[in-house]
Amino acid sequence: MHSVVSPLNHRCAGVLLHITSLPGRGTTGDLGSSARHFVDFLQASGLTLWQTLPIGPAQSDGSPYQSASVHAGNPRLISLEPLIEKGWLSGDLLAQASFSDDDKRAALTVAWHEFRQNADPADRSALAFFKAEQQAWLDDYLLFQALHDDIQCGWWEWPKALRYREAEATAEASIRLANKIEYLGFEQFLFFSQWVALKAYANERGVALFGDMPIFVAHDSAEVWSQQALFLLDDEGQPTVVAGVPPDCFSELGQRWGNPLYRWDLMQQDDFAFWVARMKTQLQLFDLIRIDHFRGFEAYWEIPAEEENAVKGHWVKAPGDALFDRLHEVYDPLPLVAEDLGVITDEVNALRQKHRLPGMKILQFAFSGEADNPYLPFNHTENSVVYTGTHDNDTSLGWYLSLDAEARQYVDEYLGRSQEIMPWPLIRSALASSARLAILPMQDLLALDGEHRMNLPGTVEGNWAWRFSWDQVEPDLADRLYRRVKMYGRLVR
Repeated sequence: MHSVVSPLNHRCAGVLLHITSLPGRGTTGDLGSSARHFVDFLQASGLTLWQTLPIGPAQSDGSPYQSASVHAGNPRLISLEPLIEKGWLSGDLLAQASFSDDDKRAALTVAWHEFRQNADPADRSALAFFKAEQQAWLDDYLLFQALHDDIQCGWWEWPKALRYREAEATAEASIRLANKIEYLGFEQFLFFSQWVALKAYANERGVALFGDMPIFVAHDSAEVWSQQALFLLDDEGQPTVVAGVPPDCFSELGQRWGNPLYRWDLMQQDDFAFWVARMKTQLQLFDLIRIDHFRGFEAYWEIPAEEENAVKGHWVKAPGDALFDRLHEVYDPLPLVAEDLGVITDEVNALRQKHRLPGMKILQFAFSGEADNPYLPFNHTENSVVYTGTHDNDTSLGWYLSLDAEARQYVDEYLGRSQEIMPWPLIRSALASSARLAILPMQDLLALDGEHRMNLPGTVEGNWAWRFSWDQVEPDLADRLYRRVKMYGRLVR
């Protein structure tokens, strides 16, 4: 396997773009030729980081932050191109102008049948090796997903024997659903094989893959079903308390995320085995990982499950220091970036600094308040990652256009009334920052307005669907980026 020098050791820059946002004929981007083309674009631009959102199986709203597994890959991201090259599919589907998710699922089923009939010994051996290597999580996920597809409701509504994983019931289900389980294992084999191939392609070209790991786990997931004792659930499998964040200037009701909360006491008793296993999978897939909602490892906002909003929650201490001590013991160096946005206290800062984790600086947050605003470029620290904006922000052009005249004048004055049009002055400011890493959303590189934002927090409609097309990429964009990356000392040789 190829690897790159740790991005945390070099001044460098990269792009934030989820796999689903890549161009292609299907309803979502995938791990095929467009992904490699994007790596080529990054290499030509002097950019050495590709940051994505979480890549697990998304649920009905499409959010990558609510996944059916913290280990599995999203089968929607599987490319059909390698299956055609293997001879497991004909090329008819890719000849179409577009195809649906149902078309892709049907094609993957055909590929599975063809694999069973005609795969060569090397491919059969690779599948067997994958299943053995990932068995610690794979068996539970495959049974969970097969039952979910069969019963078609949340696991807490399954027959009691299956809900509580009684041995006789799960053994019977494993036999009854054996064909489905085998197929789902093939899906995961394809995903991991294609991801590892993409990672090797990127690493060979000096590009590191930068992942994103949510702190909390979806209620309707393989991990909550298979390890119920590790979560605060009642006798019916329902959360007694849920995760979220308190009211703030963005929301007077706060945010009620609804994820079940951890039994941190039990996790600590077995040396955080859940987290050690979770990190192992992610480090196979990524060179660097952003850990979402880092402040929740110092204290998290606990909301009674019966509450409709986050107002009546309260802070509860978490054993983040002990957890990161353990992760450092197993994985050192620990290539993590802390998403330290939101209500950040001295204790949260101390936890991050003790474990030497870079924090995040968002330029769209910089131009309000006084000169001590930590997001202003002259307040950035070297051990941080600067962003013009993230997937939860408006595009930088959309943000700028939404400002009132006085705020826009202040931004212009701070940035020196550049002759470049927005968002390029903000991009230049990010690249010039003293922060070691700089990440630029693809929408900003394409100078797109707010119609192209990825997510609007607090809403469930119309998110996660944005995609770009190659004809939006101006012919000289890579050259312009390369010059700026070099100018600001972010070329990695």
